[in-house]
Amino acid sequence: MSAVPETADDVCALPLVRRMAALLNRDPLGLAEGDPLPRGWHVAFFNPPTPQADLRYDGAAHLGVTLPDLGMPRLMMGGRKIDFLGDISIGAHLRRSSRTASVTEKSGKSGRFALIDIEHRITLEDGDQPVIVETSSYVLREAETGEIPAKPAPPPAPTPFPPADVTCTFVPDETVLFRYSAITDNPHRIHYDLPYARSEGYPALLVNGTIPAMVLLEMFRAHVGGEPACWRSRNVAPILCGSELTLTLTRDGDEWLTRVLTPGGVLAQEARVWP
Repeated sequence: MSAVPETADDVCALPLVRRMAALLNRDPLGLAEGDPLPRGWHVAFFNPPTPQADLRYDGAAHLGVTLPDLGMPRLMMGGRKIDFLGDISIGAHLRRSSRTASVTEKSGKSGRFALIDIEHRITLEDGDQPVIVETSSYVLREAETGEIPAKPAPPPAPTPFPPADVTCTFVPDETVLFRYSAITDNPHRIHYDLPYARSEGYPALLVNGTIPAMVLLEMFRAHVGGEPACWRSRNVAPILCGSELTLTLTRDGDEWLTRVLTPGGVLAQEARVWP
């Protein structure tokens, strides 16, 4: 699907970078103007200042492109594909060109839904070659009917995996959700509005899948000793606020596999990373 790109400008501002460092337990003062931005931290930028009156019903802000009106008010992220083609210096002026790459409507047991891919190309303001090419995948769903299923779905079974090279535990609590949403200007209600999350059928707030991904990128940098060149992730199951997650990093030939496991060993997110 071709579309006219929508462009936006931003600055890789040192205060935001230091706030992200603090969230990830890195020394904020260890980063300064002119330093390369850790790869993956670009999520702090290009979050359009959506007027309050223009937020979606679920609180989601503008995504960089104008979505088609499909009558589906519930939005969630399905995954990301990121190619890091260069580095961004802290303090640099940036430009992003965004377009809707594809829209696919489907039907399932829960009703109609749509899969939307949005492509972003980030360049330095005075350059024409992208330093980052990212495709963000989203799922749009119909409004919640409020009906209770006749038979509740059984809990997912744990997935067996071979031993990982690196493992750590991580608990994303309300403070983590608040700080990350503040840094990225993410007003989606499912990350802070508990009654809304419960109305969607969840017993707790949902964790933005990018939060454990950022921790995994820190693990990758520490263990591999370098920055990633590519990242391919998909969100498999919801991550509940306050759950103790197991994050794993496993070598697979020239690639690395990252996984996020919820209590009980259920796979919630997986990604492939290329150094």
